[in-house]
Amino acid sequence: MPQNEKMHSAGLVDGLEGKSIVLVGMMGCGKTAIGRIVASQLGLQFYDADEEIEVAAGMKVAEYFSTYGEEEFRIGERKVIARLLNDNQCVLALGGGAFLSQETRKCVSQNALSVWLRADLDILFSRVMRRPGKRPLLNTADPKKTLAELLKNRESFYGKADIIVDTSNTSKNVTRDWVIAAISKYLGAEKN
Repeated sequence: MPQNEKMHSAGLVDGLEGKSIVLVGMMGCGKTAIGRIVASQLGLQFYDADEEIEVAAGMKVAEYFSTYGEEEFRIGERKVIARLLNDNQCVLALGGGAFLSQETRKCVSQNALSVWLRADLDILFSRVMRRPGKRPLLNTADPKKTLAELLKNRESFYGKADIIVDTSNTSKNVTRDWVIAAISKYLGAEKN
């Protein structure tokens, strides 16, 4: 990484004043992929909430859903997110439904800067269908219709994020740069 990028990244992390960065949005918007490279760029630890839930529960998310149901999953999810945000400064990718919880939004607001990675339905659907078995909420007769309904129901919650970054079919590195630029702009505006 060039020296000026290192200095910019260090300044951005300092500007967060110990807060984490939390990526929110629909399944398929790129939270995990973008989160990993944003964390790498900024020298922060990266966590995927769903992966951490799987470790804590000792089972895959889809298995947890089918065994215990969505309500129990959401309870465990809130606990894992709170632990991760209280432990250390990091970049955290939330599961698609996590930000709907008022308790989770409050925890994120207190401990992190939230970024909604917004994408349109066609992009989301093309991405999630690459790994359909990993998306328990889409195990329906018409997964695209289900995804559209989820998107419609969740957009107002995602809109409560501190920052919104529109994603598209650009490269991961371009999206990473957009996220970092948006955070930098937000932090600069917050100081004024």
